[in-house]
Amino acid sequence: MADELKELFARVPVAYIADGHHRSAAASRYAKARGFEGESRYFMAVIFPASQLKILAYNRLVKDLNGLSDYEFMSRLSEVFNIGVKGDRNCRMYFKGKWYDLSWKIPADTDVVGSLDVSYLQDRFLAPVLGIGDPRTDKRISFMGGIRGDKELAAKVDSGENAVAFAMEPVTVEEMMAIADAGAIMPPKSTWFEPKLRSGLFVHQVES
Repeated sequence: MADELKELFARVPVAYIADGHHRSAAASRYAKARGFEGESRYFMAVIFPASQLKILAYNRLVKDLNGLSDYEFMSRLSEVFNIGVKGDRNCRMYFKGKWYDLSWKIPADTDVVGSLDVSYLQDRFLAPVLGIGDPRTDKRISFMGGIRGDKELAAKVDSGENAVAFAMEPVTVEEMMAIADAGAIMPPKSTWFEPKLRSGLFVHQVES
């Protein structure tokens, strides 16, 4: 059986880590520290065909308007996005009880990472206008997986917990692969992958 599995996996030309990058990196470092001996050479993973993988959006919630009035906020927004119309690239914003369509055009010379919707929002609006410099550490921004839907996203604003929400378009599997092929890094919180495995406890007994 082991030889049959090796033969089957040998037919897979390339595999991408869609979820679990930190765990994979930690496993690699552990194996290196142990000299790639024994059990350190392995870690648990599951492989899905790209055709069965679905990427959902990872939406943004911002707690405040960085000192801007509502009018100033909308004015600055209109400098970056076309408000109320669909375009080449799109996302939606929930603000003051209303959804807005936002669209824009990506310059032709933009690289594959910069062309992502989450990159454009971060680089052109969240950082320069709302002061969200590093979305990994800034406490004024939070994230919600697209699987939870627009209703729950809007509720986080209606409750007063956040000032504005941005519902992003999902990254495509092809975009994710292109970024990996280019040796680049995905922006933080840019993909929500499905299906996800159920949580569980695994015990592996090693003969002494």
